[in-house]
Amino acid sequence: SDAGCYSPSFKKPSDVLRMRKKRARSETFGGKVSSPVVSVDGVRPFSPGPLLSAQCRAGGAGVKRRNPFANIENTYNENTYNSPKKRALSHTVCGIGAPDVKTTAAAGLDGKLLHERVNAGTSLREELLQQQHQPAASISGDESLFEEDLFEPVRSDPVLKNPDGGAVCDAGVSDPCLEFPADWSLKTRLLFTSPQLFSWAEQLKAQEEAQGLTAHCRAAYASLPANIQEPRGCAELRCGFQQCLQYWQHPSFSWLSLFPRIGAERKFSGKITPWAQDDNLQQSLMSDWSVSLTSLYSLLKARLCPYFYLCSHQFTVLFRAAGLNGAKSISALLTPTTRGLREAMKAEGIEFTLPLLEDKKKSRDASEVESSRQADGEDPAKSGEDVKSEHSENEVDDDDEDDDDGFSWLQEMGVQDKIKKPDAISIKLRKEHREVRLDHRPESVVLVEGSNTFTLLNFLFNCKSLVAGAGSQAGLPPTLLAPTAFRGASLHTLKARTVNVKTRIRTGYQDVCSLEVTGPIMPHTLHALTQLLKPAQKGEFSVGLYTHEPTAVLNVPICQTSEPDTLDDVVQDLGRCGLQQSTVQQLAAPTTLGRSALRQLHVRGHSYSWRS
Repeated sequence: SDAGCYSPSFKKPSDVLRMRKKRARSETFGGKVSSPVVSVDGVRPFSPGPLLSAQCRAGGAGVKRRNPFANIENTYNENTYNSPKKRALSHTVCGIGAPDVKTTAAAGLDGKLLHERVNAGTSLREELLQQQHQPAASISGDESLFEEDLFEPVRSDPVLKNPDGGAVCDAGVSDPCLEFPADWSLKTRLLFTSPQLFSWAEQLKAQEEAQGLTAHCRAAYASLPANIQEPRGCAELRCGFQQCLQYWQHPSFSWLSLFPRIGAERKFSGKITPWAQDDNLQQSLMSDWSVSLTSLYSLLKARLCPYFYLCSHQFTVLFRAAGLNGAKSISALLTPTTRGLREAMKAEGIEFTLPLLEDKKKSRDASEVESSRQADGEDPAKSGEDVKSEHSENEVDDDDEDDDDGFSWLQEMGVQDKIKKPDAISIKLRKEHREVRLDHRPESVVLVEGSNTFTLLNFLFNCKSLVAGAGSQAGLPPTLLAPTAFRGASLHTLKARTVNVKTRIRTGYQDVCSLEVTGPIMPHTLHALTQLLKPAQKGEFSVGLYTHEPTAVLNVPICQTSEPDTLDDVVQDLGRCGLQQSTVQQLAAPTTLGRSALRQLHVRGHSYSWRS
């Protein structure tokens, strides 16, 4: 009757709506208006049941309010119907032996039984609590919304514990060990955190900076004690930290950061690029760049440089010396690639493999052979070479059948003239569809080994797609990164800063000290910094690693590996490459990361555990 008091677009107050609902319910239960809310023992139970019956309200019992969130879908818990404890708290207990009791949307207590209990002085809360250990009966309507599972703490990923107490093993999480695997991907940022201060890495003196630069150029590494009591007063530690931050790069421009190059068009836009419209300047840059690349390959071949990176606007190439990552000869990984680039490499006579596709193919063939053996009951001692040859012959037969008799079934049906056959170009595109799908994906990584790496070097000199022809990187040669000096290279220093913050924990706040290192971080830098921080931070710190994602696949294993007894010979041969002996040992071992990269590294009690 009072609906005309409101405009159709006016939102009625919640109190008015609640009173109207109460009035409508009271008319349903006998036409009586509910009395003011009176709680039993000063506590009103909260559950999504209906209002109590008129008899209960007449006896002075409390009025239960409906849960306004009972029908919201996103609060549904799949364990709602599996908790007898909460069902006993939220639903009727008077239905035992009284099957005529009616319930609405949510089950409630019978009014007469509740009235008797209130008159007898029994607390409603005590009665409900007594039912926790009894099974619920005559349950109907909506189940209780507030279950125990909703208030349980959120299950987070397992935290790596101290090795003394045991480490938590999970997918991508390692057990504690004395060394972590080599990560050949490029990092853009490292974040070290430790309960110990990093004040020793701040404000290096001019003499300490000069000694660090000299030690890097001379490849002279000082031995540090296992535990440093006063890191801030240790000159060897501060000089070693400065030494670890050095790397060599070509080309170099003070106003322009040349790493990363893939997806960096926005970073280059608006910068001064005088070579973009000057052909003579572009030729001069490319001439100097060719000299630097030739110098790097010569050092790599002589094992005076362990590895180097070539970073262009489309792909990244990692050249490694013989013996690293278990390879017997010089190897090169190129990622990501396209079908056009792979076809151009084939045209130049470069022999390469797709290691990820080969691994997938081998696993598929092995599963097919195993399933066929189980189905046919063949001898499991059948050689893998015979199976491989049979599989390749079947592939050739299938290809020939597709070429010659791919549409023979149309003739058998007599409709060969009514259906348009695809032309030769369509058939070729269909066959090449699988190769095109690899473009710009991790599976497109290319492995080149042995003398083919020299052919790849000549191919890169003449590759037109090596340098961008348009855009913000037009005319700019790729970036060369190396741990040792080479012709035309400039010495650069990674940026480092320390920050002390407080983090909230369960008992309050905890002081956390952090050290951030940014720039093109290569594998030897990560290992050298961890070796340096062990004595400085008393063997307790963690590292967050931020990977340049296009290079994460560079950890792909190489099938051709050296024998275990030749590892010492490899370390001896690379003794003059400018890296520490422990770093060379780590890089010489085959990596176990596969196509993933390190994301977190934890050091507890001088033992490593990591997450990839």
